[in-house]
Amino acid sequence: MTVEMKDKEKRKGHLFNYQLLYRRTALVIYDILSVTASSFLAILLRYDMQLDEIPDQFLLPIRNFLPVNILLTLGIFYLFRLYHSLWAFAGENEMQNLVVACFLSALASGLGLHLFRVSGKPVPDSYYFMYLFLLISFMFVSRFSYRFLRSRKHRMANRKNNISVMIIGAGEAGNALIKEIVTSNYSTMVIRCIIDDDRQKWGQFIQGIKVVGGRDKIIESADLYDVDEIFVAIPSASRTAIRDILDLCKETNCKLRSLPGMYQLVNGEVSVSKLRDVEVEDLLGREPIRVDLDSILGYVQNKTVLVTGGGGSIGSELCRQIASHKPAHLIIVDIYENNAYDIQQELTVRYPNLKLTVLIASVRNTKRMNNIFETYRPDIVYHAAAHKHVPLMEESPNEAIKNNVFGTWKTAQAAALYGTKKFVMISTDKAVNPTNIMGASKRICEMIIQTYNKHYDTEFVAVRFGNVLGSNGSVIPLFKKQIAAGGPVTVTHPDIIRYFMTIPEAVSLVLQAGVYARGGEIFVLDMGEPVKILDLAKNLIRLSGYKVGEDIRIEFTGLRPGEKLYEELLMDEEGLEDTANRLIHIGKPIDLDEEAFFVQLKQLEEASKDERSDIRMLVRQIVPTYQYGRKQEGGVGQ
Repeated sequence: MTVEMKDKEKRKGHLFNYQLLYRRTALVIYDILSVTASSFLAILLRYDMQLDEIPDQFLLPIRNFLPVNILLTLGIFYLFRLYHSLWAFAGENEMQNLVVACFLSALASGLGLHLFRVSGKPVPDSYYFMYLFLLISFMFVSRFSYRFLRSRKHRMANRKNNISVMIIGAGEAGNALIKEIVTSNYSTMVIRCIIDDDRQKWGQFIQGIKVVGGRDKIIESADLYDVDEIFVAIPSASRTAIRDILDLCKETNCKLRSLPGMYQLVNGEVSVSKLRDVEVEDLLGREPIRVDLDSILGYVQNKTVLVTGGGGSIGSELCRQIASHKPAHLIIVDIYENNAYDIQQELTVRYPNLKLTVLIASVRNTKRMNNIFETYRPDIVYHAAAHKHVPLMEESPNEAIKNNVFGTWKTAQAAALYGTKKFVMISTDKAVNPTNIMGASKRICEMIIQTYNKHYDTEFVAVRFGNVLGSNGSVIPLFKKQIAAGGPVTVTHPDIIRYFMTIPEAVSLVLQAGVYARGGEIFVLDMGEPVKILDLAKNLIRLSGYKVGEDIRIEFTGLRPGEKLYEELLMDEEGLEDTANRLIHIGKPIDLDEEAFFVQLKQLEEASKDERSDIRMLVRQIVPTYQYGRKQEGGVGQ
């Protein structure tokens, strides 16, 4: 910093100190006048403002004690920091200090007047109550009028920019939000109405805001009160109830925001800053997968855990969950250095005591993977590394085979060779009756896992699930970018449907599979009803506060190569077995000719290295259900 800048900062500091001195001096002068006025007004009120009727035996001690009373009161006020608080932001604590300080001043006044009395007759008791009341009143005027005037000035300055808000939920969370918005000096929001399904609250007022009715009044009230934003403050409600409410809200074309969950209410963290934009997953209408992660991840504690693809959407969430349960050593392997660096920095900050190793490596490199497993000897492996983008893999099918099939093979081989106890592979619903090379490659990975499980002590399992909301390849980030750009939002087909789950749900399933694993299973999540992509696009446009077709239009681009209208989670011949979690099932292993299978794999490996153009034909020989090169109708290759 230059000398000139230092001088400038110094001058600013002096200016601030003078301003503070002026304010405190003004407060002290005001308090002196307040004590004086309270002392004489109290006795005047006692005698109905008739000065001539006040006996000198009462008036003299009040006058004689006044200088001492002023000094004592100023001292008490100083001790209770009434000259140090920022009264523009005064709250409950400052109010308590003010009242207690005035009470002590009144108590000191009583003792002092007893000592300064002229005759044996004390000042009337009512005097002290009057004095206390007046002193508190004067103090409130001086301390809180500044806040009130500042707030009024701010609101008048922003009256043209006010955001009209509707609160849904008249419970504790809603009350906390209303209190913050109403009392804030900086909020440009104006709460117009409250919605709650509890009939007993209808017509009642919360901090001056009326509860106008239940959810059937949402659309009508949004129009009547010209609402801009809707805050959903019912964190304890089920996903189904939230979906039903949001289905109504999205018809209003208001921007929607909500509290993420119940823990905010429990921890006292309810505030406007905790609100988040309502996401499409809120409209799925399915309760999230709930697992007891503490008991499940007990087996992770004090274990060496390796995550391939640890910088990706699923891999990074796996690392976060594992890191929170005290593994002996967490090893992250990823080929993409930026992702690896990001998760490394995040975990280093959040878990400073975590033993963490981040390695840049390709699962396609046999020697590199063997070296990693030989060096670190992981107990548990979560294999999330893969090429997953369907259209891109259709353009580069040999890369899908090299990375997904042989990356999995080499990683599984290293795990078996160096004594890994559990190996959990991330699969996909696209592996069922695949119509694209990505899905077919994942089906081969499942076959490798099931075969290896028969011949090694390592427990090999696969976890199969549908599309993950918010992942790098999800349609939601694409839709958001398109909406931000003013549209159009592109959907491949009006009838295309997908199963969806959130990243935490997917990770919960993967972790639970590690506990349930006995070897050879393909774990399948019951993901509820599939969702139309067109509905997702419409909902996201509405949730963003726009009108479909008017503000943002939807454009159909046609099915992409390898894409089908719907995905399946299980092949017919696999069957299902239940687990302790009713939403997680096990697909029975399919018998295959292992000798022929590995011969075919060797041929496939050579073909991919040679960049053969007929790679799909070789894949079809291994995966008979793989259909390619034809337009997909009804979701299954014809």
